[in-house]
Amino acid sequence: MLESKAYQIGYVCDNIEEAIAVFRARGLAKDPTIIPVDQMVETADGPKRHKLRICMFWLDGEQYELIEPEIDETGHYANAPSNGGPMRFHHHCQRVLDWDDFRRRVDSQDLPVAFERYNGPDALNFLYLDGRKAFGHYLEYVAMPEAMWNHINAMS
Repeated sequence: MLESKAYQIGYVCDNIEEAIAVFRARGLAKDPTIIPVDQMVETADGPKRHKLRICMFWLDGEQYELIEPEIDETGHYANAPSNGGPMRFHHHCQRVLDWDDFRRRVDSQDLPVAFERYNGPDALNFLYLDGRKAFGHYLEYVAMPEAMWNHINAMS
């Protein structure tokens, strides 16, 4: 399942500060805010916990997400094995405008759902498809209210 336009590239890192330094050396002017996330996500095996440190920032029209897992009960981020550097590619992300329609179509396509979190119709919702066998990486889909999207884009 491929749809919409990718706007974000996600990386897993062991030390988020080291990964930020890589981008700082390549033009990132302001320090991104590191956000602690502790959430339950739905998987085929039931709810699992993710405790992460993340940051998102824009650089030359592209949004980057850095993810430092602290607790990953899904094993989802451990699937990006170390490459000897401070970060490794994990996913690209697309925005979905109609979550309910998108979610119905997810069930009729062939890529398995790795995990998802639904926060309600007026909130940020996301889902990861396991596209590693087909594409070599995960595919993230996000739906959010227009005001949130405008706020995120204003940061670029």
